[in-house]
Amino acid sequence: MKITGIETVPFAIPYTKPLRFASGEVHTAEHVLVRVHTDAGVTGVAEAPPRPFTYGETQESITAVIGKVFAPGVVGLSALDREAVHAVLHRTVGNPAAKSALDMAVWDVIGKSLGVPVTTLLGGYTDRMRVSHMLGFAEPTRVVAEAELMRDQYGITTFKVKVGRRPPALDIAVCRALREALGDEVELYVDGNRGWTAAEAAQALRAMDGLGLTLAEELCPADDVLGRRWLVERTRIPFVADESATTPAEVTREVLAGSATAVSVKTARTGFTVSQRVLFLCEGLGVDVVLGNQIDGQIGTACAVAFGAAHRSASRRAGELSNFLDMSDDLLTEPLRIENGTLRAPRGPGLGIEIDPEKLARYRQDH
Repeated sequence: MKITGIETVPFAIPYTKPLRFASGEVHTAEHVLVRVHTDAGVTGVAEAPPRPFTYGETQESITAVIGKVFAPGVVGLSALDREAVHAVLHRTVGNPAAKSALDMAVWDVIGKSLGVPVTTLLGGYTDRMRVSHMLGFAEPTRVVAEAELMRDQYGITTFKVKVGRRPPALDIAVCRALREALGDEVELYVDGNRGWTAAEAAQALRAMDGLGLTLAEELCPADDVLGRRWLVERTRIPFVADESATTPAEVTREVLAGSATAVSVKTARTGFTVSQRVLFLCEGLGVDVVLGNQIDGQIGTACAVAFGAAHRSASRRAGELSNFLDMSDDLLTEPLRIENGTLRAPRGPGLGIEIDPEKLARYRQDH
C-alpha cells in the first residue's frame, strides 16, 4: 500500500465570534486539509490548524513544506511503515501542524485499509471522552452566559478559562463570577498563554485560591526560567506545560527542571505518533496529562477524541474538544455531536469521518 501523493487544500471558515486570549485572537479558521493518497485507492485525511503567534506556521507555509519537503520523501513509502514516514518528518525542524496532519492522515489510511477505527489501533481504552470547553476573554457576564449555555445545551461541566490580561483583576473577576454562577459542581481551570509574569501569576493564584481551580496552564513564559520555576514551586495545583513542551525532549526538560507538573498533549501539533511518545513519557514520569486543543475544527477534533479515548491516562480528565462549536460551519458530512457532556469517537474505519465535497468547494482558498 504505497503512498502515491499528498494533497493540501487550504480552506477558511469564519468563527461565530472572535476568539481572544493572551497570545492573540482569531476571527477565521484558516486551516489546511491534508489528504494522503495510496495505490490501493485508500485516502486518509486530517486537518492542519496554523497558529502563527504560537508556532510560526501559516496556511502558505504548511502547504509549501508538505509539497516541497515532506511529500518527496514520503511518496513511495508504504503507509504501514509509520516509523519510516516519521523519520522523514522528524529530520525537518519546526512545522508541527504540517507534520501532525500528515502523520494522522497516514493513520487514517491504515485504519481504513484494515476496516478498524484509529482509536482501536491506538489503544481502544474507551469510545468517548468528557468535554471541557474553552472560555475566551470577555466581560464576566458574557463569559458566564456562554458557560451556562454550554452546560444547559451540551451538558458540559468542565471549563478552561483564558487568563493573562493586565491587570490580573480582570481575569480574577471572571473566575469569581463563574464560580458564583455555576456553583461547585463544575470544574474550572485557567490558561494564561504566557501572558503574565511569574509575580503577576502568583498574585492572581493567591487571589483565586478559594475558587477550587484544578489546573494552571502556561501562566508565564517558560523562557523566564527562574521565574517559572519559582512560580511552580509555590503553586498548589498542577502547573501545565503546553506550548513550552511540544516534544518528548521538551517535556523531559520542563518536568525535570521543576517548570511544570502536568503536560498538555495536542494531536494538532504532535499527531498520533509523537503524541503517544509524549503520553507514555508522562506516564513514566508520573505527571498528569490534559488532552488539549489548538482551536481545531471537527476534523481535528475527531483526531483528538480518537487519541484521547484510546488511552486510559489521556481520557481520565475532560478533553478540550468543543472549540468547533465556535465555527460557523465545517467540512464533515456527519457533524460531531456533544451529548451529556461527552463526545464519542466516530465509529467507522480509520477516523470514521467523510469530507463533504460541496462544503470543501465552498470554503477552499486555492481556486
